[in-house]
Amino acid sequence: MAQEKSPKSYGTAVALCGVFGTLGIHHFYLGDWAHGLADIALLVLTIAFFAQGFVLLAIVTLLIDVGHTIFVFYMLIIEKWRDGEGRPVTL
Repeated sequence: MAQEKSPKSYGTAVALCGVFGTLGIHHFYLGDWAHGLADIALLVLTIAFFAQGFVLLAIVTLLIDVGHTIFVFYMLIIEKWRDGEGRPVTL
């Protein structure tokens, strides 16, 4: 039995991830608040570390955030990502 697809727009999710990926806006759009808050927390940590002079920690947290965004973007492109309700985000 095929699972019901997400009512959220595939194109919108991909565009939000591509443009605002490190902010996690796409996660909020898809109803996955935990992932969205984690993305924002990583970005805030990156800025805070950089402002305090901890450049290496800032780079590490930024790379984690960017790596996560690239992974989610890829999973969205191949239609393997799910919304907050567990439904696949597809065309």
